[in-house]
Amino acid sequence: MNDLYWLMDEQMARLEPYFPKSHGKTRVDHRCLLSGIIFVNRNGLSWRDAAAAYGPHKTLYNRWKRWSEAGVFIRMMEGLSKAQTERRTAMIDATYLKAPRTASSLRVKKGACGRLIGRTKGGMNTKLHAVTDANGRPISLFMTAGQVSDYIGAAAMLDSLPRAQWLRGDRRYDADWFRDALQAKGITPCIPGRKSRTEPIRYDKRRYKRRNRIEILFGRLKDWRRIATRYDRCPTSHLANDTLLKAVEAGAAKHKAW
Repeated sequence: MNDLYWLMDEQMARLEPYFPKSHGKTRVDHRCLLSGIIFVNRNGLSWRDAAAAYGPHKTLYNRWKRWSEAGVFIRMMEGLSKAQTERRTAMIDATYLKAPRTASSLRVKKGACGRLIGRTKGGMNTKLHAVTDANGRPISLFMTAGQVSDYIGAAAMLDSLPRAQWLRGDRRYDADWFRDALQAKGITPCIPGRKSRTEPIRYDKRRYKRRNRIEILFGRLKDWRRIATRYDRCPTSHLANDTLLKAVEAGAAKHKAW
């Protein structure tokens, strides 16, 4: 492993089963391609700025686009995280991702799902919703426009919740319908009540303090500049940034530069 190639042979061996089959055609070295993709996303660069050692920038972009649309990085994250996930307790939260003019420009094609970018008090944003285990390892990720409430994100991710005993969430998830839905799934909510409630909600304060681990997850995601700032117009491509980071962290030892 050196400054250009981020992953060692034994680390690539864990990721290799998730790459698409070559079907007999000669392919570029996966470690070289993945290292180039990591380099661009980690440093917030355009694809043209990738080091020449990674190969033509068009090859990097095309492979990134193809793998994103095929769900390769999502399968990596889910497959590698599954073996390490502690699912007795789950956590749910959301964070904003800044979208500059380059991501929100151009008209959306007819019939497309949209760019999932909305206007908020802080400007144009996308909201990333996450469900993690007790240690902050992601179980599922979901993107909406920035102005979409956490209630809607929680409703969308309800079916993907693991068979946990507890679910930690902040006050934004304090809704009677959400608590009832969790109870129906056999999950005990560890969610403080909103200050506007007339009757206080009882919850396990000691257990709730460990919710900071999902905040640490968002902090690590935003260490990657192309995640903290959404440059991609396509929401599928940007969501692949999130899953790529967590897949690489789950399947490989952390590089000292991370």
